[in-house]
Amino acid sequence: MRALARVNLAAIERNVARLRRELTGGAELCAVVKADGYGHGAAPAARAALAGGATWLAVAAAGEAAALREAGIETRLLVMGALTPSEIDVALAADADVVVWREEILSAVADRGGGRVHVKLDTGMGRLGTRDAAEATRVAEAAATTAGVQLIGAMSHFATADELGDAFLGEQLERFQAWALPLRERFPRLLLHAANSAAVLRDPATHFDLVRSGVAIYGLDPFQQDAAGRELEPALELSSYVAEVKRCAAGECVGYGRRFVAERDTVLATVPVGYGDGVRRALTNNADVLIDGRRRPLAGTVSMDNITVDLGPDGGGVRRGDEVLLIAPGLPAEEMARRLQTINYEITCGLTARVPRHYHRDGAPA
Repeated sequence: MRALARVNLAAIERNVARLRRELTGGAELCAVVKADGYGHGAAPAARAALAGGATWLAVAAAGEAAALREAGIETRLLVMGALTPSEIDVALAADADVVVWREEILSAVADRGGGRVHVKLDTGMGRLGTRDAAEATRVAEAAATTAGVQLIGAMSHFATADELGDAFLGEQLERFQAWALPLRERFPRLLLHAANSAAVLRDPATHFDLVRSGVAIYGLDPFQQDAAGRELEPALELSSYVAEVKRCAAGECVGYGRRFVAERDTVLATVPVGYGDGVRRALTNNADVLIDGRRRPLAGTVSMDNITVDLGPDGGGVRRGDEVLLIAPGLPAEEMARRLQTINYEITCGLTARVPRHYHRDGAPA
């Protein structure tokens, strides 16, 4: 197989269990499985998260909710994103909770027979939700008295929880508490939630009744440092194989644009994976792979379907058919992200549908 993403569902279970041990005050864990489970596969990741102790799931789009229901997943489900009227239909048909922050959104839900809603206050992210706490309260009051509508939650989202030492998290937390705590005095069964993975690990005061953990359940460090240092296990490993080995004399080149010209006689390996699979072109001459446990540098341009690797003058004993690891223990997604000046989320979400996902549990078929 030209490229393969192996996903260890047992690691996802353990990551969820580890995050739950962090929670305070009886908070529950909502596993975020949007964007096809951050590239890991939404339905398998959802089942693993539930097995690890998650009690809710969250997605961004109505179609993602419908797909989970079609896969036979029946747990509580929250659609966090903006929805058009037709998408509200899809979300409600999937028996999913939806997010509202203006009265017209609430009316659209009510016009479709009602549903479960969470009111969102924008405490500083600046995207969805209302910045006006009074408006958020009016929407919550209307939800509580509108036929067919159930007021379930009050929520927000932190902009800088993953930036250690940043003070803005505290400012957002204060804004949320000032609005949400009095609201829950009026509606005692109201679920309060704001924390993402970084906030879960950074500040217990953010936990409230429910936390929405995404990146960490996949064993990726929300602080872009070291997953193992957070007691998280990366669940995904990306591999390919050596399709060809050939000598390259000093002065010869490889790849589009002649971005690699050999300074000495060397041996090159061609690996059939490229940006068509999610291995970004910006990694040209700017990444390592693992072959037989040894790091080898990429040589030349990352193309749509192939990369080339410099094996050194003696070739290191590498042969056609040898496994090549691009994301693995010792070569984490965080490293690839740093080389690309991005975040680990984008690395796994960027793996395309052309890469099959193979599911296992600590090596045993799932």
